[in-house]
Amino acid sequence: MLRGESVKLRSFGTFNVRAKRERIGRNPKTGVEATITSRRVLTFKASPVLVAYVNGDAVIPEED
Repeated sequence: MLRGESVKLRSFGTFNVRAKRERIGRNPKTGVEATITSRRVLTFKASPVLVAYVNGDAVIPEED
């Protein structure tokens, strides 16, 4: 991850590092504008296998 590579876990999903630019944000309670600094964030995309499992569409092998 330090080199910006994606990490893939089979049947689970993919983790990526993404750069976000600096921007102006607003405090929703007070309405005061503030600068949000640029940063790197971690993103996750679930695999189709995980999505199917969460939605109840996957066939789950039974244990004896």
